[in-house]
Amino acid sequence: MAFQPIYDAVDDRVWGYEALVRGLAGEGAFEVLSRVSPEQKYRFDQDCRIKAIELASRLFPADEEVKLSINFMPNAVYEPAACLRATLLAAARCSFPTSSIMFEFTENEEVADTAHLTNIITEYRKHGFTTAIDDFGAGHAGLGLLVEFQPDLIKIDMKLVRGADSSPARQAVVAGIVGIAEDLGITVLAEGVETEAEFAFLKRSGIRLFQGYWFAKPAFEELPQVRIRSGAAISASA
Repeated sequence: MAFQPIYDAVDDRVWGYEALVRGLAGEGAFEVLSRVSPEQKYRFDQDCRIKAIELASRLFPADEEVKLSINFMPNAVYEPAACLRATLLAAARCSFPTSSIMFEFTENEEVADTAHLTNIITEYRKHGFTTAIDDFGAGHAGLGLLVEFQPDLIKIDMKLVRGADSSPARQAVVAGIVGIAEDLGITVLAEGVETEAEFAFLKRSGIRLFQGYWFAKPAFEELPQVRIRSGAAISASA
């Protein structure tokens, strides 16, 4: 696992870290996931969750509220309560609070059964987990997914973020997403932020949480330093 920070621009602090799958030779998530066969998906999904919690319990500052964001594959979850057992056991064994865990699923994985996805989110919330949609605006479901259920957080896809400071079309779409999220009580995170101009525009648009190379690149099994408002660098414990 590699960890990439999520920055809170209002409080000027690290809000959390996303755990990202990496190969032992540094292979990216896409390459690793391409090797996972359909019959291996469930076991792989479970192992990734456990590994992320184990590492976070060791790396995260014990005296701060920092979220651990874990990606999951909805199509690998056959029965929500049963699939959470290993996660809950790992969190208890590592003394890692479930309230500090966020599960995010990507729109890029097509979910044919939205009722099943709603059941997953409902079960996760029962245990205090935060829920999020990753890659929002660039996948299969789009706004239609928000009609079926409302997660706690949506992550605006980097294709909408890239160059948003100079693109009227992107600015209009971002404004629409922020407005809808506000009406529904959903927090917005902009991912893939790579320039100061993108960050400045998105912050003016009312977005609070950010992720991207402008703040820090993912670090393999450690927490990277993070660029903050002052231009300095901090770690999660600073």
